Amino acid sequence: MDTDDQIRELYRRLSQPLTAEPTSTPASITPLEGIRAVIFDVYGTLICSGVGDISLAEESGRDALIREMVEQRGWKITSSSDLSVLFNGMIKLDHAQARAKGIEYPEVDILKIWGSFFAKFVDQPLPVDELKLFAAEFECRVNPVWPYDDLAHVLGQIKQRGLPMGIVSNAQFYTPLMLEAFLEVELSAAGFDPRLLNWSFEHGHGKPSLHLFEEQAHRLEEFHALSPEQCLYLGNDMLKDIWSASQVGFKTVLFAGDQRSLRLREDDERCALNPDATITALGQLLHLLD
Repeated sequence: MDTDDQIRELYRRLSQPLTAEPTSTPASITPLEGIRAVIFDVYGTLICSGVGDISLAEESGRDALIREMVEQRGWKITSSSDLSVLFNGMIKLDHAQARAKGIEYPEVDILKIWGSFFAKFVDQPLPVDELKLFAAEFECRVNPVWPYDDLAHVLGQIKQRGLPMGIVSNAQFYTPLMLEAFLEVELSAAGFDPRLLNWSFEHGHGKPSLHLFEEQAHRLEEFHALSPEQCLYLGNDMLKDIWSASQVGFKTVLFAGDQRSLRLREDDERCALNPDATITALGQLLHLLD
């Protein structure tokens, strides 16, 4: 079993069903005319997340977990300091260096961060595959995830209608593997166009940067001769998803089906806008495409 397969199996083994927590935001479902492609966010939109997003928040209190996972692997840590503080410090430094280069909303490559972390605090060289397995297990354990109801059905229906599907999401290397673990097929087999998969860690830009959406718009035009106005973008965050996508011209749909992940951002003036539709269950997306 190769490393990617091990990570898929890790997600299947460590994940337990999560139930969406209803919100007070009502659905607003009016069919959108002329939609010829569907683009998704992942965390909090396709996938129910225990923390409501990908788990890169600068949280302390995970020193014991890191040490436990390191001990299980027989590695030797050379620092007695709080490892989660040291790890988060590396993320902050990476962000600061990116901002100094003019990137307003930087995104780290978490595998590189873990590599630098262990190079500094472990007394032995670690193979990349071992780092990947460690990083994926850590994410599994700090951020429980589970697909929302009807995920496979919704994707299957959109695929059947012949609409190209893509992703614009804050993500890390394990994100597509996590999706494939739950869908039990590769993303291309589920109907996603590999050319329309824009993961933040590959670009060094995180949402709400417009960079990812502008790149998606470029690819939609290049590979499918579609304009942003012909494409629907679904996300759970009024700033990172709805505002950003709308600035590039996408039709926007707010997923308001889970209190843990819904981000209305009412104190941000950029979010004083209305999405083109709001859904409270993933299956409602199909009604917008009728």
